[in-house]
Amino acid sequence: MADAIAVGPPKLEKKPVKFSNLLLGAGLNMFEVTTLGQPLEVVKTTMAANRGDNFAGALSRVWSRGGILGYYQGLIPWAWIEASTKGAVLLFVASEAEYYAKSFGASDFISGIGGGMAGGVAQAYATMGFCTCMKTVEITQHKIAQAGVKPPSTWATFMDIYRKEGIRGINKGVNAVAIRQTTNWGSRFGLSRLAESGIRRVTGKEEGQKLGSMEKILASGLGGGLSAWNQPIEVIRVEMQSKTEDPNRPKNLTVGKTLNYIYSNNGLKGLYRGVTPRIGLGVWQTICMVALGDMAKEAVEKLTGDKVTAKH
Repeated sequence: MADAIAVGPPKLEKKPVKFSNLLLGAGLNMFEVTTLGQPLEVVKTTMAANRGDNFAGALSRVWSRGGILGYYQGLIPWAWIEASTKGAVLLFVASEAEYYAKSFGASDFISGIGGGMAGGVAQAYATMGFCTCMKTVEITQHKIAQAGVKPPSTWATFMDIYRKEGIRGINKGVNAVAIRQTTNWGSRFGLSRLAESGIRRVTGKEEGQKLGSMEKILASGLGGGLSAWNQPIEVIRVEMQSKTEDPNRPKNLTVGKTLNYIYSNNGLKGLYRGVTPRIGLGVWQTICMVALGDMAKEAVEKLTGDKVTAKH
């Protein structure tokens, strides 16, 4: 009788971070933000900073800042810098974190959430902190223009903040960005997987069987939209970075102080200001990543000759 051959567990391998994956992510992010992404971001930020405005009021306020161009404030260079770099940071850090989580015995699901959360924190501190801060400054400093004074250019504003407050000034609100990003990625991953399971049950598909494009959009859209539960963190982030003047606002804002300030002035409703455009932004990001992902994937593979392995 032949001896039984012992088969050990499969060898754990770290996912490679390919140039083609980085190019795909940067390209899709740039397209998303340059089309509907930045207008939705501007409306969301405007509502979060001016919590007395409803959706229509925010649209009107943005239009008054320069017509259609008002909706693209902060796009160049800050939103473009953020869009072209945040994907690379996420892929590098998430890949490392996922590998180490698995090496400690975590399941694919848990290591996937852990990797995404670690990548989200890295995004905040590496590139998104100062980019979101400068975008918010541009969007909320319009009162200077209303007073009849020409507002300074983007770079003049950046250098002014840097001279007065240093690195801390241009990264104001970065802790709130980190909390938002880590809860975003953790919940988006988990909720999207739950939605996928539900779709498989309804359509009779087995676990592991590929979903169609519309099913992927639905699952990811639900994950992205429901991830807006953490909108209070986003409103706190905007308030910490805002240039809107209020003599009653505490100095040297922290996340806790900002939460108390917003709640005491605007209640729970104030903490969810801007949630509608944020849900819209999540859905648009999903459409760009999923619906356009396959076409972009083919184009990147032709350009680089390298097989794209990133999920979109």
